[in-house]
Amino acid sequence: MLRLIQLQHPQQGRRLAIVEKDDRLRLLEGVYSAYELAQSALARGNGLEETAQGQAGREVLEYEPIHSGSSAWRIVPAFDHPEEPARCLVTGTGLTHKKSAENRQAMHATAQAAPVTDSMRMYQWGIEGGRPATGKIGVAPEWFYKGCGTILRGHGEPLEVPEFGLDGGEEAEVAGVYVVDNTGVPRRAGFVQANEFSDHKFEQKNYLYLAHSKLRTCAIGPELIIGSEFNSARGKTKILRKGKPLWESEFFTGEKNMSHTIANLEHHHFKYRAHRRPGDVHIHFFGADVFSCGAGIELKDGDVMEIELDGFGRALRNPIRIESAKEKLVPVRPM
Repeated sequence: MLRLIQLQHPQQGRRLAIVEKDDRLRLLEGVYSAYELAQSALARGNGLEETAQGQAGREVLEYEPIHSGSSAWRIVPAFDHPEEPARCLVTGTGLTHKKSAENRQAMHATAQAAPVTDSMRMYQWGIEGGRPATGKIGVAPEWFYKGCGTILRGHGEPLEVPEFGLDGGEEAEVAGVYVVDNTGVPRRAGFVQANEFSDHKFEQKNYLYLAHSKLRTCAIGPELIIGSEFNSARGKTKILRKGKPLWESEFFTGEKNMSHTIANLEHHHFKYRAHRRPGDVHIHFFGADVFSCGAGIELKDGDVMEIELDGFGRALRNPIRIESAKEKLVPVRPM
């Protein structure tokens, strides 16, 4: 297993580094982004880990001051399309974890509604048909679009509630990172821990508002995990208010804890030809297990969301920023 991190310096620009066991960052030479490294590996016909090790230089940085924000270096999203952000598609799959389905059930069930909502039905479909035998196709999961690469944020960067938003809430997840090779074959670069971040109040008004509620910024990283399986993982997510814990919860993810296999989720995302354009990047969220909103927590401006998952490196922390201005009409002008 290899851990990579993307960094940015005001004078030195973008750099890519290997996270070493002694918690130092060894800068790579000749490649300056994870995307560039992936393209180099594809061109050579080598694995990503082998290619990264071959590019390791002599210069090292201390991780702690960078992660804590006391260095001029800052952490940027663990993977992106640095030259063309619009060619990075950010998407996700919901209702893959039981607690997520139960949260949706509670959100949308009413005294007049059927005992089981469509959300719980879709989760049950996953239990019954989301884990097909190897080489077989299972039931399709829920799918949603979040935006292009311009919505990605790195460790320490704020996640925004826009002026038209009703709230913002963390969704502690793992995302798969993919590059489509020049023959149109999706290639998984690795996994990242992530905060999918959604507007749960807006979704609660009507489940058909789910698509709107997902169009928000999100965070991935700090590290890209290469060469690791996503079988079972335990993590902790917490909300800090003025530096003190407000809420925290343990969560579980990975294939053993999901209603779908990763292979089934990947098939139903990449079965669309439009998702197999050579050179494109895909960041695909696999679903959340717990939510502070399900515990009645309403995040305030300045609260910090923290996610830490065993085997995924250092914690991902992002403050929430709530836009205080009033929503303004966006006019469209004829040409």
